[in-house]
Amino acid sequence: MEDHLTTHLTPAPRRNASAAVALKAPDFGGSSYVAQVRVLTGRSLRAMVTDPGIVLFGLIQPVVILFVLTQVFSKMGMPPHFPDGVSYLDFVLPAVLVDNAAQSAMQSGVGLVEDLRNGVVARLRSLPVHPGALLVARSLVGLVRSAVQILVIMVLAMTVLGYSPNGGVAELALSAGLTLFISFALGWAFIAAGAWLRRAEPLQNLTLIVIFPLMFASSAYVPVADLPGWLAAVAHVNPLTYAIDATRALALDVPGLDHAIPALVIGAVISAAGAFAALAGFRRPL
Repeated sequence: MEDHLTTHLTPAPRRNASAAVALKAPDFGGSSYVAQVRVLTGRSLRAMVTDPGIVLFGLIQPVVILFVLTQVFSKMGMPPHFPDGVSYLDFVLPAVLVDNAAQSAMQSGVGLVEDLRNGVVARLRSLPVHPGALLVARSLVGLVRSAVQILVIMVLAMTVLGYSPNGGVAELALSAGLTLFISFALGWAFIAAGAWLRRAEPLQNLTLIVIFPLMFASSAYVPVADLPGWLAAVAHVNPLTYAIDATRALALDVPGLDHAIPALVIGAVISAAGAFAALAGFRRPL
């Protein structure tokens, strides 16, 4: 009787190691950092292709400035320290390209602000996406936009205005490359500003307050030696002077190439500081 009331329990079968591995929950850790940057960059580039006005609208200011400056100042006598054998168009175009690089950099910050305000960042934060991936993607998109604008401006200057720099093709390419690096560095500065300010209007005002005066307090439109004393003193410590002189020296084969290293160093410092500040600002709660 006792034997009939006794419950006989059969031990559960042991799972081998391969079965345990097979039943392990899938890993949703997300794709690699490079893949995330590639996808986010492609997203913004597709928006730029479907709406080419994003690129073309940014060309209005530099093209207008180029036409106005060349049509007004080319008819006037050149200042005493103006390079020999160089037209005013050839002299001023590198400065216009640097100014365009600054404007394109500002758009990188504005693009980040739009992502913060339209819910894109909120959705990305619910996914296993690295915080820096969107920032790097914005920087790369700004670089592509700046490259397209530089190419369009140079083609217009050559075909319509007769731009013919003394430097060779390689020197002209290096000049454009240095301008792109300047755009990259300033892009990180504006991305950082966008991550902290989170509004487009202050970013645009920042361009007007900072970049616009710095362009005039530099060697952009006349040689530094021909500026008034106090303005020349500002131009000598103005980072944009080093950038403009270096790009101009490469394109025109004139003195000023010694400013290339300071321009690269300053650009690298701005890039590093901007990336650090951008990531810190981006991590803040929405």
